[in-house]
Amino acid sequence: MKVEALKKRLDKNRPMTSITIRIPEDVIEDLKRVAPLLGFSGYQPLVRAYLGQGLRADLERLEGDTVSALVASLKRHGVNDEVIQTALSEVAHH
Repeated sequence: MKVEALKKRLDKNRPMTSITIRIPEDVIEDLKRVAPLLGFSGYQPLVRAYLGQGLRADLERLEGDTVSALVASLKRHGVNDEVIQTALSEVAHH
């Protein structure tokens, strides 16, 4: 994830939108029980944390898949492994 996007994600004052979602009652009860044990003030912040974790994992995986596909394409086009590694290193440090 880019540094600017990460900074926005960490901003506690970013805009929020209310949604309605149907969740089984027993799951809500479990969330309410687990939330304080994990240091959350309630089940809703815990649900947001779970959603954020899953989303970040998927974004990382999907963005990683794009990079892998690009690297494979460059190799098919005859780009030297050393050049690819140098480019990836440069991108990682920006």
